[in-house]
Amino acid sequence: MNARSIRVLVVAAAFLAGLVLCFGVILLVSGRVSAPVAQQVAAIGGPFELTDQNGRTVTERDLKGRPFLVFFGFTRCPDICPTTLFEVSEIMRALGKDADRVGALFITVDPERDTPAALKDYLSSFDPHLAGLTGEPAAVAAVAKAYRVYFKKVPLDQGGYTMDHTAIVYLMDKDGRFVSPFNLKRTTEALAADLRRYL
Repeated sequence: MNARSIRVLVVAAAFLAGLVLCFGVILLVSGRVSAPVAQQVAAIGGPFELTDQNGRTVTERDLKGRPFLVFFGFTRCPDICPTTLFEVSEIMRALGKDADRVGALFITVDPERDTPAALKDYLSSFDPHLAGLTGEPAAVAAVAKAYRVYFKKVPLDQGGYTMDHTAIVYLMDKDGRFVSPFNLKRTTEALAADLRRYL
């Protein structure tokens, strides 16, 4: 086989490979093939031991047997945190009695200021099913790392500080395994129906 024939074969093979790749992307985007997320999901979540707003120790074992939502934030957050917790509260309200079979965690990324008492006062404005968790900075950092949450203390010009942080609601199943980010940009009824699927 001469050099010209080899070049033709290489070009043809590259063209066919491109077609296969393009077809696969089209199928994936159109929803006919599901994305291979199974290998990625196991890396989010895991064991933890923190303190809730009532001073009780809470671990991942306390949530076994029920799906739960997890959101990281802080009580002095000006907008994202209260908005998200309000939306989660609305989901709990829409669930009715089923809300007792679901968990919802608000884990602080500002344990220096967010004591159990501060969390209890803050969460009094939201649904009572929400549990606020805090702990030693190292323990909070370990949980944030397990959920791949970014957070950073940001000094303010006028003194003090605020917190930058990941603003994702995580959906975990009854075995504490990560399912997916829980998209809140839907109706409350749709969100409640989606959550019921994991009961």
